[in-house]
Amino acid sequence: MTEKIRCAWCDLSSQEYVNYHDNEWGVPVRNDDRLIFELLILEGAQAGLSWLTILKRRQNYKRAFDNFEIKKVANYNEEKIASLISDVGIIRNKLKIKSAVRNAKIALKIIDEFGSLGNYFWSWVNDKQIKNNFKDISEIPTQTALSEKISKDLKKRGMSFVGPTIIYSFIQAIGIVNDHTTNCFRCKN
Repeated sequence: MTEKIRCAWCDLSSQEYVNYHDNEWGVPVRNDDRLIFELLILEGAQAGLSWLTILKRRQNYKRAFDNFEIKKVANYNEEKIASLISDVGIIRNKLKIKSAVRNAKIALKIIDEFGSLGNYFWSWVNDKQIKNNFKDISEIPTQTALSEKISKDLKKRGMSFVGPTIIYSFIQAIGIVNDHTTNCFRCKN
């Protein structure tokens, strides 16, 4: 039996990475605001770190952030924030943790305005996935005009840790953009 060919960025020595690549990355998420919010917060937490660092802590993040229930996170008080800052299971960066709480409050406003986070993010592409056909990971951009526009809008709304590079990773994560390289078995999906 031949081994599946995956995108070159997928660290085959890590089952977390393989599972993420094979089952999540590039798969359209439209109707699950909790998952969309989770991936937005995790992408922000990843800033300056490797994605594997976050994937290894993902279950700890789910526990610490009440499974990313947006309303719960939006209502975190200083005591809860302090407990998160001391939680060794997550990245204990005060700015990133406070940002997650602020971003939850803004996410609720976006949901009020658009009906869902999925509606908001997918409206940027008229609900149609962007399917790139890059042959090599060196061709995949770190940001695009689209990620710059979304980033600018989110920042205007008051979100943080949503720069154009983070947003490009995020829109790849929720499948707005499918950047599986053409040799990858997931490219055709």
